[in-house]
Amino acid sequence: MLSAFSNSLKIPELRQRILFTFGLVFVCRILAMVPTPGVDAIALREFIAQIRATSGGSFLGLFDLFSGGALENCAVGALGIMPSISASIILQLLTAVFPALERLAREGDAGRQKITQYGRYLTLALCLVQGYAMAVALENPAGMGINRDIVMFPGWKFRILTVITMTTGTMLLMWLGEQITQRGIGNGISLIITISIVSRLPGAVQATINMFKPVDGMAQFNIFHLIGLLVMIFLVVAGVIAVTQAQRKIPVQYAKRVVGRKVYGGQSTYMPLRVNYSGVMPIIFAQAILMFPSKLLSMVPLDFFKQMAAAMDYGTFLYNALYALMILFFSYFWVATQFNPVQIADDLKKYGGYVPGIRPGRPTADFLDRTMTRITLAGAVFLTGIAVLPTIMAQQFHIPWIVASFFGGTSLLIIVGVMLDTMRQVESHLIMRHYDGFLKKGRLQSRK
Repeated sequence: MLSAFSNSLKIPELRQRILFTFGLVFVCRILAMVPTPGVDAIALREFIAQIRATSGGSFLGLFDLFSGGALENCAVGALGIMPSISASIILQLLTAVFPALERLAREGDAGRQKITQYGRYLTLALCLVQGYAMAVALENPAGMGINRDIVMFPGWKFRILTVITMTTGTMLLMWLGEQITQRGIGNGISLIITISIVSRLPGAVQATINMFKPVDGMAQFNIFHLIGLLVMIFLVVAGVIAVTQAQRKIPVQYAKRVVGRKVYGGQSTYMPLRVNYSGVMPIIFAQAILMFPSKLLSMVPLDFFKQMAAAMDYGTFLYNALYALMILFFSYFWVATQFNPVQIADDLKKYGGYVPGIRPGRPTADFLDRTMTRITLAGAVFLTGIAVLPTIMAQQFHIPWIVASFFGGTSLLIIVGVMLDTMRQVESHLIMRHYDGFLKKGRLQSRK
């Protein structure tokens, strides 16, 4: 593997792509450090630190996670890349609902470019709304549980300045992500999110060290806890990699077709169906929805609703149970909206392909739907366990949230998925130049 990394720098084009990616990632980190004018960063940093320590799994904690510390600094990139991700998710869901968008998505590169343009417009609209909401929230810190003023000079001037600044920062991040995708290595948007998550790693290491320091002459954790954590992180990462890579290979046979003097088809291949087809989306949906019921019920001036709000608060048994059920539901919901077995069966029939033992057309669609339903159950159950694990570690075993978040949940799934995708792209460049990839010995092959 080390030889593969060294060989990556020997290929001029790949070296240029890697250095270009590192340069733009550095610019993204600068955007997370430059503060927005007119904000008391110290008070806001204390509030974000409190969120990380107590309810890092809430939606605001997730927002801080994706911003990579920009929210804590109230920086130019405080909105992060979340508006672009939200716009992409909304368009994907609308594509499955509106036939016009579905036809546009099937038109090839021209259609995809048009949908990408719609995504940029939607991202701009979301930035304006979220930027204004952020400015109003900063002007009213009591609603967030802060007893001191955050904005030095509140008013419309501050709101307009904040909206313009944060919108510009997010649009710049989105443009940088697109440049990384085109001229660098990996998916730019995903890499920006991953770097934002990994930027919290030094803080997690420091929190882990503090766990084993004695307090009042006695440490809460000992060497056996450390060994258990190391074994656990190894098993969890290995499990996430296995499930992320896992797929069911459906054999596909293509019949021979004679077009003029040429013969097409006749070969055997397979159709890969991913076990974790929905990725990290069910966790994001579940966290986004569960942030509302407790807040809304707490506003009702009745004791029963107050008790319900307390029962549904973050970390309670009811919250974790609803969290797990919603992840299972959204796993199937995402598959139902994004995986179209009827279209796949029609495309196979059109090009002379068929699944051995299954009649083309509707029987093939039913077979694919039944197979996808079964493997989705396994992926959804594993995803639920990984999502709930950090909450259990933080609530039951009193492990700091910044440490527990790297043992599962959104952080680990995104890091593993993006790193595997980036590694595959680097490996494809190495193999094209007759170098071994990451999974081989790493020696230079002889050119013929």
